[in-house]
Amino acid sequence: MTIQTITVIGANGTMGRNISGIFASFGSTKVYMVARNLEKAEAAKAKAALSVKAGSVANRLVAADYSMLETCVSESDLIFEAVFEDINIKKEVAQRVSKAMKPDAIACSGTSGLSITTLAEQYPEHLRSRFFGVHMFNPPYSLNLCELTPTQYSNMELCDELEEYLSKVLYRTVVKVKDSPAFLGNRIGFQFINEVMQYAEKYKYSGGIDYMDAILGCFSGRSMAPLVTADFVGLDIHKAIIDNLYENTVDYAHETFVLPRFAEKLIAEGKLGKKAGGGLYKNVVYDNGLKSRTVYDICSDTYRDVMDYHFPYAEKMMKQLHIGNYQDAFRILIENRSAEAELCLQFLLKYVIYSLMATEYVGYDIHSADDVMATGFNWCPPLAIADALGTGTDFKQLVRDRLDKDVQDNINLEVVLASVVPSKYDYRPFFKAKR
Repeated sequence: MTIQTITVIGANGTMGRNISGIFASFGSTKVYMVARNLEKAEAAKAKAALSVKAGSVANRLVAADYSMLETCVSESDLIFEAVFEDINIKKEVAQRVSKAMKPDAIACSGTSGLSITTLAEQYPEHLRSRFFGVHMFNPPYSLNLCELTPTQYSNMELCDELEEYLSKVLYRTVVKVKDSPAFLGNRIGFQFINEVMQYAEKYKYSGGIDYMDAILGCFSGRSMAPLVTADFVGLDIHKAIIDNLYENTVDYAHETFVLPRFAEKLIAEGKLGKKAGGGLYKNVVYDNGLKSRTVYDICSDTYRDVMDYHFPYAEKMMKQLHIGNYQDAFRILIENRSAEAELCLQFLLKYVIYSLMATEYVGYDIHSADDVMATGFNWCPPLAIADALGTGTDFKQLVRDRLDKDVQDNINLEVVLASVVPSKYDYRPFFKAKR
């Protein structure tokens, strides 16, 4: 597959500009960066070069606006749409692209979960086979996951060529997924995050948001605590993903896709997270120059200083992780029966089980869940979690004994456990000796 010229539509957005940088840097291609106006396109061009830490790529980036769209598309071998996550906006863009693209070009959408089939149907029949979902994760320079979604119309030989281009030229970890809401990575990741958010409301009198993040910190196998992640992504984006999942999927975890009331309130007030200056968390700078990290307190509806929680099981785990004694660290988690340790273990077990079931629905291979979580979220992948917990006990028996009975009653547990195999990932780098 020869790709020399690319058009990225919506290049002024965070994903659009960063992906432009990936194409120009790793792909060594000319990239038209189409934005709402040339001023935004020029600003995006400068940021794209910075995102890949290579100023030389700026020579391959060309700023453009929507009045130039058809001209850019007509010259391109690949067209990548990265506009706002609204099906009607994406349909309109697809219709414009379809009128200008070359018959041998490829068109892609970077949507994080809208229907790829519906978007393919905006193209004339002879072009539908050349349209694919190509969902990358932010920031793509650091997170190299790419979910590739063919449709019933797709030319699968072309899909294989595109997969090779994405993996061999752009150095992406490519996971083929079915055309399902939120695909695989976000279905697993945001199910976990939103259930943690629900538990923050449930345990609001114990601390709520920062309480749950302290229970599920870096020592439990992730680079960032789950609700800190929601703030980083943006509560509006979080809501869009889980609303889509709630409306368009049915599985045993369906109710975990209901956004808690306190999060709805913050969104309504424009408190969307890091990008808005505050959401679940907020950094405060006082007149005297001192800084404070604050968190939204669900009970009082105000921000307060983040608590410095010290749970004995977590402190003991981190001590063992610090010296590389992983087996003892996981044994501490399993054997400690405090409320916080039980919550931590329960979330890890549910993460493994839901990941395996979601992969059955959406993926093509049992290791797909591991790939999406390791390279899209930088979380310890589910099969690697099973390996980790299995160092201190029999993992399958641990699940039978300790997994929430409400979950067990709604799934065929033995069938799910039969799909547990060793992970191709080493769990050790994901468990950090810090909160």
